[in-house]
Amino acid sequence: MESILRIDNLSKRFGRIQAVDKLNLEVSRGQVFGILGPNGSGKTTTLGMILEVVAPDEGSYVWLGKQKSTEARIKIGSILETPCFYPYLTAVQNLRITAHIKKCGTANIDKVLKQVELFDRRNDKFKTYSLGMKQRLSIAAALLSDPPVLILDEPTNGLDPEGIAAVRELIQEIALSGKTIIMASHLLDEVQKVCTHFCVLSKGKKLHQGSVSETLDEINKVEVAADDMEKLEAVVESFPGKIQYRKANGSLLVTMQEGVGATDLNSYCFGQGLTLRRLFTQRNSLEQEFLKILRENG
Repeated sequence: MESILRIDNLSKRFGRIQAVDKLNLEVSRGQVFGILGPNGSGKTTTLGMILEVVAPDEGSYVWLGKQKSTEARIKIGSILETPCFYPYLTAVQNLRITAHIKKCGTANIDKVLKQVELFDRRNDKFKTYSLGMKQRLSIAAALLSDPPVLILDEPTNGLDPEGIAAVRELIQEIALSGKTIIMASHLLDEVQKVCTHFCVLSKGKKLHQGSVSETLDEINKVEVAADDMEKLEAVVESFPGKIQYRKANGSLLVTMQEGVGATDLNSYCFGQGLTLRRLFTQRNSLEQEFLKILRENG
């Protein structure tokens, strides 16, 4: 798979604080890559360095296979920190200024405003926008030059549930268009819903990197119950697709082998003359994995 970004031993220190410590990371084309970590873990500093806002102390990074990052940097759309627009100008006027700075022309202004669902408010002043609308206008500005890569730093930070849902749906839509997205966040549920891959940072060090689906599928458990719990336990005991099981709150919690699911267990029980009254698949959450990774490396 084509590499979009490769980071090698990137480091940055601020006084006594080692913000980023010999970070190695690779992001491939088409991924929605989440950079996770508690406050102070080095997420924003990392994004700042790869966007040439912060100078690294050592290490290197390569965008789109090119050593000269400035050339590749033009092809990257980004949002760092909070939205920054002129409050007394409209969305269209602000995007015209952005287009002038990016030297990308104004032809895409209407298109990106429709994409972020702000076209009907395009002639309203920025100061009248809600926080969620301001964040969506920032994403519109980042999309103005139709970049293949989009970088978002805490895109849902401070938003209410409705605003979070709107930005999440927008990110998912952008990802479906084929763009590579790199986003830093501490909202684990949102990362789980939108990201294909992720890494975990803590005190500037990378603790983990992998696929979201593979990480969350590592533990596959099915909760089952029947009117005859004694017979159910005997049937589950003989089920060849189980790893182990235990009693839990009037049910049996069955840990399944890789590739075996709830449908297989249900069919097996039915074949043994047992009808289940409860069948529920449990999956790991990214929050559980995140806390587990932090504990193991604490």
